[in-house]
Amino acid sequence: MKLLIKSATIVDQQSDYHLKQADILIEDGVIKKIGNTIEDKADKVINIEGLHVSQGWFDTSVSFGEPGYEERETIENGLKTAAFSGFTDVVLNAQSNPTIDNSAALYSVKAKAHANAVNLLPTGALTVKAEGIDLAELYDMSNAGAVSFADYKKPVSNPNLLKIALQYAQNFDGLVQSFPLEKKIAGKGIVNEHHNSTLLGLKGIPNLAENLQIARDLYLLEYTGGKLHIPTVSTEKSVALIKEAKKKGLDVSCSVAIHNLVLTDDLLSEFDTRAKVMPPLRTKSDSKALIKGLKEGTIDFVTSDHDPIDIENKKVEFDNANYGSIGLESAFGALQTIFSTEETIEILTRGRARFKAENSKIAEEESAKLSFFLPEEKYTFEKSDILSTSQNSIFLGQSLKGKVIGIFNNNQLIIKE
Repeated sequence: MKLLIKSATIVDQQSDYHLKQADILIEDGVIKKIGNTIEDKADKVINIEGLHVSQGWFDTSVSFGEPGYEERETIENGLKTAAFSGFTDVVLNAQSNPTIDNSAALYSVKAKAHANAVNLLPTGALTVKAEGIDLAELYDMSNAGAVSFADYKKPVSNPNLLKIALQYAQNFDGLVQSFPLEKKIAGKGIVNEHHNSTLLGLKGIPNLAENLQIARDLYLLEYTGGKLHIPTVSTEKSVALIKEAKKKGLDVSCSVAIHNLVLTDDLLSEFDTRAKVMPPLRTKSDSKALIKGLKEGTIDFVTSDHDPIDIENKKVEFDNANYGSIGLESAFGALQTIFSTEETIEILTRGRARFKAENSKIAEEESAKLSFFLPEEKYTFEKSDILSTSQNSIFLGQSLKGKVIGIFNNNQLIIKE
């Protein structure tokens, strides 16, 4: 395929063409020429006013449901949603039925994503059936292509189990994830413990439940060595603990869900179950600390934490609703409400090596792994913007900035016409 992109502003800090407007000629998946004016016959020409192009975006935590929960999201539709949301690489959580806790299950998931424009990077369950009792087949899953190991949204309650996992995974450079929640402290809480939880009569989860678990996990990491990833941190103290651990030289990374950056527990006032997420929405003070930690690099990744939930498990009483929100479609527009375009792109493209994802800068003779977007368009996020099978978006009705056009990856163009 020969593709010609006309008059696009390139946003790529690793490229010599950063913030410059240029034409880009791609042939058989490789960038052949970048210049002011390229005249060449092409199978497809993209010429959109205000078009911006960057390295393809990367998401460390998405769930699609399949196998077992296809009514929420199939892998096929999930990857299409990711593509139209600007993502060329996504890390798939082992949130399925049966759980992805062995190499056969992993191969099955990879086969369903074979030859797609979006690269699917599977996470294997850390424990058998994600029950937190016995370690799963980590080495076999690593050989089958697992990029990390995690029981999605389930904390490792047994510290000795996490210790053994960190020690064992070092034999094959495995990345272990530990969800930051001490369940005995959280108790029956369902939202952030703050004045809003008291006003609304909802049981609260104190910040301590996250902070205590992170402190424990960091002590274990210091003892064992190895590689630890802490997904979706949400408190000011969490950022401080991880910052101190990095100063010590511990091999730890972490992420934050975009909704925890942009939204606060003030959104709970309407008892809308779309706002029921885990970790819960916190306070403005926590959001500010998370934004600062992301800018400084203490927080390594943002994630959409895309988690489709069927209507039967969302359109119920708040106490009984499942946690989770879709987030791929709103990710870029939400980030642009708090960061500049240049900052947003840097955040969305950083740290691929941690999850064994390939990187490719915008330069001649480099593989073309690109995201297309219009950064200045402001709009209100509506149901018509949702591409996922499920409709449980926490951002419905929110003012966002920036529209995504599509991607080019694996010599395939996925673009909104």
